[in-house]
Order: sequence, then C-alpha cells, then structure tokens
Amino acid sequence: MNSNNIDWKKYLIVLLITVSLFISASYLSNYFGDRKINQLKTIQDKIAIDILSSETQFSLLSELSCKNISDSVFSGELEELGNKLTWSQNNLGNTEEVSYLKKYYSLLQIKDYLLTKKISERCGVKSAFILYFYTTAANCSVCEQESLVLSNLRALYPELRVYSFDYSTDLSAVVSMLQIYKIKDTVLPALVIDDEVLTGFHDLSDLEARIKESFKLQGTISVPVDNTKKSS
Repeated sequence: MNSNNIDWKKYLIVLLITVSLFISASYLSNYFGDRKINQLKTIQDKIAIDILSSETQFSLLSELSCKNISDSVFSGELEELGNKLTWSQNNLGNTEEVSYLKKYYSLLQIKDYLLTKKISERCGVKSAFILYFYTTAANCSVCEQESLVLSNLRALYPELRVYSFDYSTDLSAVVSMLQIYKIKDTVLPALVIDDEVLTGFHDLSDLEARIKESFKLQGTISVPVDNTKKSS
C-alpha cells in the first residue's frame, strides 16, 4: 500500500477526532451553560416570590398593634434569601442576573432593618442591630474573618440582627447608607452599631461587649405604651 495513502488516512482520522472533540466540547459547554441559566431563573423566580411575600408581611406588620407582635413574625426569609444568593454566587459566578438578585436582597435587608427597628422602639421588643459593610477577599483580607465572627455572634444572640452589604453594590439605597455613615472602601470591613462606626477587624469578645451594651441601653429607654384595645 502506498505510504501516501496511509498518511492521508491518518490525517483524516486525526481531523475527524479533532472535529468530534471540538463539537463535543462545544455541546457540553452550551449544555452546562443552559443549565446554569435555568438554575438561576428558577432561583430568581423563588426569590421574587419570597420578596413579594416579605414586602406584604412588612406592610401587615406595620399596621399591627404591639400586642400582636412577636419575635416569630419577623422576617425569617432573609436568611433563606441570603443562602440562595450565596449559592448563586458560588455556582453561577458574578453574572448580571446574580448582581440583580444582590440588589433585591440589599433592598429587602434595608426594608427589614427599618421596620424591625421601628417595631423595636415602639413595642419594646428586645433586639440589637449591626450594619456590616464588606467587599471582595481580593480587596479586603479580613472581611471573610469578620463575617465568621458575625455568624458566631448571631448564634450566641438570637435577638441580634446583622445586615450585610457589599460595598460595590450599585444601588442608590446602599450608596446613601455609605454616605450617611461616611464609609470608604479603604476602611473595610466596617460595622455600624447604635450609629457608631467601627472600621477594620473586630474580634468576637469586642463585638459581644458592644452588643451587651446595646441591649443595656434599650432597657434605659422608655417605651411608649400601646393603648390599643378591642372595641367592646
């Protein structure tokens, strides 16, 4: 057999294998890409429903008298939404859709903070608040450590509400908070407790002392009495 024919057949086989690999890789890439998009859309739909439910709940809570308020009615959806957003970021990356969901989540946190603080002051519900501003690990080497400290602190004090905001979130409400508390990206992580701004890393013992003081201050504030009564 002519060696030229053998070489020609080898080249053809190699070409066919290369084309097959390319097509397979392209197909798998598109397949997994479509799966990611579908997963994100599913999460987005669930979060949209949760947000609508929470906003309706917020409206209901603002109309209730103090005797109808209990810790159990506060929005437990925030943690679930946060977990969904974390899953989206870890599995789908920082896509435009994930960024959109992060904005929604930030707005929901702010709404929850304002309402919960209002109810706490009006009805004397024991609670403390921390606003936490962070950025990526590449730009903040201790932000992840601070997040872990806050998670441990929340486990110790169920009445503590921690609201976390990514400094880079392009949302006017978040930008307004940064301006109000004069927080710059060079001082992250930053925490706001009782309107006091703390910058840099703070360990568990330091934050725990501040939270205890926050609870103590609540005890010294006179709470308006709710005189709402059922009509006889």
